[in-house]
Amino acid sequence: MYRIVRKEALRPIVTLYEIEAPLVAKKAQPGQFIILRVDENGERIPITINDYNPEKGTVTIIVQTVGSTTEKLSHLNEGDCLHDFVGPLGKATETEGKKKVCVVGGGVGCAIAYPVLKKFHDCGAEVHAVVGFKSKDFVILEEDFQKSSDKLIVCTDDGSYGRKGLVTEALKDLIEEGNQYDEVFAIGPMVMMKFVSLTTQPYGIPTTVSMSPIMIDGTGMCGGCRLSVGGEMKFACVDGPDFDGHKVDWNLAVKRNQMYAEFEKHKHEETCNLFKKEVQ
Repeated sequence: MYRIVRKEALRPIVTLYEIEAPLVAKKAQPGQFIILRVDENGERIPITINDYNPEKGTVTIIVQTVGSTTEKLSHLNEGDCLHDFVGPLGKATETEGKKKVCVVGGGVGCAIAYPVLKKFHDCGAEVHAVVGFKSKDFVILEEDFQKSSDKLIVCTDDGSYGRKGLVTEALKDLIEEGNQYDEVFAIGPMVMMKFVSLTTQPYGIPTTVSMSPIMIDGTGMCGGCRLSVGGEMKFACVDGPDFDGHKVDWNLAVKRNQMYAEFEKHKHEETCNLFKKEVQ
């Protein structure tokens, strides 16, 4: 069993969980993920690792409550245990050998972007960060990003905090200001990663995207995270989750992601209805 040693609400539906998992913490690297089950009858869901502490033997994940399993998870408290917590899985993000990079995060994807950004910083790179949120009420991890960034731009859709507008607009401004990046790393909503890749392509800037948002089973068995990269079929969970953003077939990836989001929406609604009936 894997004990929750810390639970912290970052925003109304975004929660940080620090889980006691010594073996996972010992091997974890930025960009990798775990698979958890809340209880023995629960489904298996992949969640990207936000942080890890080998000395304490803990792994931190940040979860947005959007489906039936994350809803069930949200009702657990410090001291409660998860039934399964397996990992680390996936390939670690390559962060060495870069002199100057820009990390672009969107929404809860910033929880994944942060450990990658910190690793770039720890490897000696000059790090710029562009993070985007719906509004001021949804901003997370700003202080963490500030500590490991040489330059940080916070964007909000409504202009309630930081710069008003899209992360792609801020990224393009940085590029046109003369910043020569060895790599741009992007993680967030599918559409955001698509347009980050389209923004950097004319400048020939290598762009890595984390395709963890489309993972379902996390082992490649379900086939839900299939995507076409450079004309070859890949699985985000076993071949990635990092891929060359300029080679991803974004039309296919976005379509698959929308189908899964619709499925999760209906499943969540059905679970809530069943829960209401049990209470009554």
